[in-house]
Amino acid sequence: MNISLLRFFLLIGVACLAASAALSIPAPSGAKLTFRRVFKGSTPEFIEITVRDDSDTAAYEIRQLEEDPGSSPFQVSSGLRAKMFDLAAQLKHFQGQDLDVHRKIANLGEKTFRWQSGVEVHETKFNYTLNSAATQLLQIFEGLARQQEHVDLISRRMRYDRLGINDALLQFESDFNRSLLPEPQRLLPVLDQIAEDSRFVDIARQRARSLADRIRHSNQAG
Repeated sequence: MNISLLRFFLLIGVACLAASAALSIPAPSGAKLTFRRVFKGSTPEFIEITVRDDSDTAAYEIRQLEEDPGSSPFQVSSGLRAKMFDLAAQLKHFQGQDLDVHRKIANLGEKTFRWQSGVEVHETKFNYTLNSAATQLLQIFEGLARQQEHVDLISRRMRYDRLGINDALLQFESDFNRSLLPEPQRLLPVLDQIAEDSRFVDIARQRARSLADRIRHSNQAG
């Protein structure tokens, strides 16, 4: 009887230790996809965007090279992230990929695609590419950067330069008209705020309202 009880408690102890060990092991993190562009003499000179396959929260850093580094969070939808990771998969997660055209063309900035999942990391650098999947992925990343620049500019003007709001909205409208922004709906909160705030000039309020209506209509059509 005593031996049976001893075996029982030993089994319980082993089970508890196994459960504790399992809990102490961190869950595997999702894959990360990063784009970096360094182009000295341009504005901005440095762009870096990182998205994860398991989270809407991404990170961006847009600045001049002499400015202090530091990233900020922003949101990228699951649908757009799925498209980005699918394009990366078509490029074999950049493993052994040489995307550059290797021709004598103007310097357009060093671009880097990087894929990381756990300890596995692959990246490739290029100046200009003709690869279709790489071009599509580049357009999305650069579009996200432009989009976030508009968010930051409009937000700054709302706080510090209300008379400059209309000019910022015109810049956003130009890129929106050319379909350069992957998720323009991200600007709906600030557009609605401008449209309803009497502290801004009427032309800016009208433009913000019109843009918000167009974005909502395009989302419904899509």
